[in-house]
Amino acid sequence: MAVTTPAYRVPSHGTDMLGQRYAYDFVKVDDRPGVHVHPGGPWRTETVGGRTRECYAWGQPIHAPFDGEVAAAVDGMAEREWIVPTGEVFRMLKNAVTFTPDKLPSIMGNHVIVRATLPAEGGREVFAGFAHIAPGTVAVEPGQRVATGDLLGRVGHTGNSTSPHLHFQLMDSPDLLSANGIPCAFRAYEVQRDGVWEPVADGVPGRRERIRSVATARS
Repeated sequence: MAVTTPAYRVPSHGTDMLGQRYAYDFVKVDDRPGVHVHPGGPWRTETVGGRTRECYAWGQPIHAPFDGEVAAAVDGMAEREWIVPTGEVFRMLKNAVTFTPDKLPSIMGNHVIVRATLPAEGGREVFAGFAHIAPGTVAVEPGQRVATGDLLGRVGHTGNSTSPHLHFQLMDSPDLLSANGIPCAFRAYEVQRDGVWEPVADGVPGRRERIRSVATARS
């Protein structure tokens, strides 16, 4: 489920800073109505919180969306073992209000940036960013070539994260302080409507739509 998406608003995260204009936040949810990222009940999850590793998204694989070269790969940032919604929101707002360049690692957490060159567009470069990766799971190194589908890391709860999720964005530079966001659609996926999975081509997931990959649908 895309809980933050440019289909809902632009800038999707309320700012153009750090190349986030068209960024997505993806979480994994269960079958209950609403947005349940943890098996606990709504009251418990929203007040007491829950263990990070019990969240559905935690540890899920992150795959390269296209062939490219790793421009940056950062690991080693510790993960918070417990999610407490009020505390996470306060931390996020504080980081936004007091942001300075030296705080960038505390916002991104462990992350990977992949560069793609587009021959059809005169060699234009596009950079894909993947943030909040679980510690010890970044599977690539700067300069490494990756193919579509290669494992980059696993979803975690590092940096500016309210619960384990994948922050994904396209941008025109690997320098987050100067990067501009680039719009991104997905070649193929499925969306659940009235209990039925329907195919979507070249689409932008809507806010809180239940979606799944084509690979998942075939497995």
